[in-house]
Amino acid sequence: MYVHVRVCAAIITAGFLSIPGRASGGEAAKGLDALAEQYVRLVLAIGEHDPNMVDAYYGPPQWRDNARAHTRSLEALDKDARNLFEQLDAAATTHPESELRRRGLREQLASIRTRLEVLGDRHLSFDEEARRIYGVAPPHHDDDYYRAIHRQLDAALPGQGPLRERMETFKQRFVIPPERIAASAEAALAACRAATLRHVALPSDEKFRLEQVKDKPWGAYNWYQGGYQSLIEVNISTPIYANGIARTMCHEGYPGHHVLNSLLEQHLVKTRGWIEYTVYPLFSAESLLAEGTADFGVGLVFPDDTLWQWERDHLYPIAGVDPSLAEISHRVTALNKSLGYARIDAARAYLDGTRSAEETVNWLQEFTFATTDEARRSLKFFETYRSYVVNYRLGEDLVRQHVDTVAGTDQDARWTAFLKLLTAPPIVSDLARGTTLDPGR
Repeated sequence: MYVHVRVCAAIITAGFLSIPGRASGGEAAKGLDALAEQYVRLVLAIGEHDPNMVDAYYGPPQWRDNARAHTRSLEALDKDARNLFEQLDAAATTHPESELRRRGLREQLASIRTRLEVLGDRHLSFDEEARRIYGVAPPHHDDDYYRAIHRQLDAALPGQGPLRERMETFKQRFVIPPERIAASAEAALAACRAATLRHVALPSDEKFRLEQVKDKPWGAYNWYQGGYQSLIEVNISTPIYANGIARTMCHEGYPGHHVLNSLLEQHLVKTRGWIEYTVYPLFSAESLLAEGTADFGVGLVFPDDTLWQWERDHLYPIAGVDPSLAEISHRVTALNKSLGYARIDAARAYLDGTRSAEETVNWLQEFTFATTDEARRSLKFFETYRSYVVNYRLGEDLVRQHVDTVAGTDQDARWTAFLKLLTAPPIVSDLARGTTLDPGR
């Protein structure tokens, strides 16, 4: 979901998968299979209380049907989660792969137990919720931090007059006419896919469907459906900008959510038999990795200054935008990205009650140059997904720090490190602490 994105909830099925082989680990692996089944069933059961919990599901349809037919109370589910957590703590695993799997299940379950507390109306501060669900401590920035970025924007942005008015005028020059949105999105997806396929071997039958929707709290969303298929929705209720659509399509498609989910299904579900990956609980540590890799992947597809050049030569003519604006847009967009943490600070203040709804809308307009409609959509996002907003900019920074550490500046090495995150995901809390992943994994 791109803030935009990856956030909603419908249970999407694609039938049960045949599993040709399982990882080694003997009895420990068999024991973890049983615990993983309990985990999947628990997530599905929670989804009957929380319509945003189950982002994707493509495991046995009868498990989903059973959850729907036998709704259980939050109290009973919390007890089940506590019991499963104790079983995972007690599970004896000496095989490295089994231990990795056990720790991953335990981390996901810790996130889910916190979400159950939120559903049970327990008040948690924004920072505490983010720490306990996503494993990160969100940074704090004051208004002066953002005003310093505004001064840089003021110097970079052409024209005279107040910065906010000039920014709004500048943004309007990149709005894609409604009749050109589909062609622009398809062109961006094609470019992202072609660049990704030069580095990533995807299943031969992977594909996506692109649709336009309205009245959503996000800008775009990837609904993974299993079988290497995705539905990518673009919300056209607010303006779609030509200098942002390539980033969105990389995020939702290639090498973002569609690629991540396809590779998890291929490498972990079908090859290793890790059934826990057939369900994606949105409010879990997994989302930090999902959103972080999706945003980071943009710079792999378009390294250095190649994005604005591609937009100038290929996208803007399709979108009906003046190609001569591409280079200045690149500079302004880079500075605007520095404002990315503002959404975290805005969400914290609103959800912790230190700013009202109207004050938050006004703050977002002042400090992020959002239109009124865009600011109100952000407010709806905060209300719906709460601390989930930390997963974007903060997640991207964590992924970048890891790739910089293990791969340096060589582009092929950076793709290799990135791909490893998608096919052998780390324990997210290790990534957040800056732990270098075992290169032999």
